[in-house]
Amino acid sequence: MPIKEFNGLSVEVDEEGFLTDRTVWNKDIAAAIAVEEGIGPLTDRHFDVINFMREAFEKHGTAPSIRQMNKMNIIPTRELYELFPGGPAKKAAKIGGLPKPRGCV
Repeated sequence: MPIKEFNGLSVEVDEEGFLTDRTVWNKDIAAAIAVEEGIGPLTDRHFDVINFMREAFEKHGTAPSIRQMNKMNIIPTRELYELFPGGPAKKAAKIGGLPKPRGCV
C-alpha cells in the first residue's frame, strides 16, 4: 500500500488515496486531504456532512450515498455538491477518512 504524509503524519492509503485505517483520521488530516481534492478551507458545514458520514459508517459499516443523505434530510443535494464538487459522497468520505462509498465510480 502507498504511504502519504499529512501534516507530518505518515499514513497508509489505497490506490485511490483513501485511508486504509480510519482510526488515524483527524481534522488536520481532513484539512490536508481537502486541499488535495481542491476544496477550500473546511467549514462547520463540511464537518456536519463528514461527521454524519463517519457516524453512519460506524453504525452500518458503509458510508451513506447522496440519495440516503437526501432522504434523511441531512443536507440538500445542491448544497452537498457546492461543498464537495465533482463527486460529493466520494470526496466527503475520502476527506472523512472512510473507504470509498459503494456505487461510486
